[in-house]
Amino acid sequence: MKNIDEARLETDLGYRFQYLCEFMGFTPEDIATIKGAAPLLAPLVPALVDAVYAKLYSYDATWRHFMPRQAGYEGKIPADLAELTPDHPQIAFRKQHLANYLARLVTGAYDGKMVEYLDVVGKIHTHKMGNKDIEVPLVQMNALMGFVADAVNATILGFNISAEAKTKAIRAFGKLLWLQNDLIVRHYAAPPARR
Repeated sequence: MKNIDEARLETDLGYRFQYLCEFMGFTPEDIATIKGAAPLLAPLVPALVDAVYAKLYSYDATWRHFMPRQAGYEGKIPADLAELTPDHPQIAFRKQHLANYLARLVTGAYDGKMVEYLDVVGKIHTHKMGNKDIEVPLVQMNALMGFVADAVNATILGFNISAEAKTKAIRAFGKLLWLQNDLIVRHYAAPPARR
């Protein structure tokens, strides 16, 4: 039985990520599979991004979080939710961030910088980073991650590759999105008290 320093899981991001990778079986082969999907996934990123934002637009509980000025956006902000249309410049700005995120997942090195980046993706959706007025509730983040996971799976299933390659890709991306989800959820929960 391997000993895990549970307190360190809450304070050492690299240790936490390594533990999760080991526990889930997220291996270098999974990373190679994810990177191997880049040429197939890249042309589909705009449609995937549009699908995510169409889903977010369909609920006031998700869309309202795009009203405050997004960190780094310097253009005009909408006066009300009705003015915040899917073609608003602030939404175009956010769509570009999602496209960059997806590109980084399939092209970036899975090193300490990537782990920090994935952690920031979680943190930026809370008041702890970026605009202090933005606090996306955890239920909305979980809904989004579930939608993204399903969209990625549907995209992979549409690839013209073998069933074995599809299975490997779905499993690799599934583990990656669970890793990302942990690095989102950790910014919402207080560290547990050790008994």
